[in-house]
Amino acid sequence: MIDLVIDQRRKDLGGFEVGRVLPFAQRRMVGPFIFLDHMGPAEFAAGFPKSVDVRPHPHIGLSTLSYLFEGAMTHRDSTGVTQPIRPGEVNWMTAGRGITHSERFEDLRAHGGRMDGIQSWIALPLEDEETDPSFDHHGASELPAFETPGVSARLIAGELFGRRSPVRTFSPLFYVHWALQPGAVAELPADSAERAAYVARGVVEIEGRELHDGQMAVFAAGGTVTVRAVTQAVVMALGGEPIGPRFIEWNFVASSKERLEQAKADWRAGRMKLPDADDKEFIPLPGDPPPPPGPMS
Repeated sequence: MIDLVIDQRRKDLGGFEVGRVLPFAQRRMVGPFIFLDHMGPAEFAAGFPKSVDVRPHPHIGLSTLSYLFEGAMTHRDSTGVTQPIRPGEVNWMTAGRGITHSERFEDLRAHGGRMDGIQSWIALPLEDEETDPSFDHHGASELPAFETPGVSARLIAGELFGRRSPVRTFSPLFYVHWALQPGAVAELPADSAERAAYVARGVVEIEGRELHDGQMAVFAAGGTVTVRAVTQAVVMALGGEPIGPRFIEWNFVASSKERLEQAKADWRAGRMKLPDADDKEFIPLPGDPPPPPGPMS
């Protein structure tokens, strides 16, 4: 049932470490999920430098999904949205033909605290790659929550267990947050062609194999997957129907290399509007010289 186990690769993004899980050399996507970073966990003292913030940068061809276990951050984008996110909430940003955004940590900088969460990218189907950019926020109380013995679950996006999340998606998928007590069992049905489970905290057992925090198990199609908690654990189950191969470069996702090159040229030339509320700096294309001070557009 387990096809592959992926260990996160720790990456320093400039004072803030993430654990990168997808894409992986042997598994580029799971359903439409093409990117998954575990942000933290990290402890911040009040007054940490602004260099930790994620400055304005562009995306095309995908939706980003931010979900926090602990901490807070503020999203600003070129559609005019400014939206804080806190634990259990969802920020869903659809880039489509092009969007820019930043993620700032003002609340953590002011008060200090712990940061722990997942950011994933969901590739858009061919017919939606060039859709208009948009943003949606959903509070924790809007997401379907349910319990089985020893397991608390929240359906973040998509459909599973006969339930549907209010988050607007573009292709069949599911994304579930499980919190398991020691010895508790959660089951993942065979509803989707591609499925995986990422252990965010603790230790679980699947098919007699123990997986610890920072590991993702990718499953073969068919059959119910049983996840048993060895310790208290947090597991993110995700997957869906494949949408075909995609190219990914920097923050861009596309079905053709030509579209990636166009996006790179647009960003380099300043043709992608920055967020009105955050237009004083930006991240240059990798390999380009640092930008001059002042707004880009």
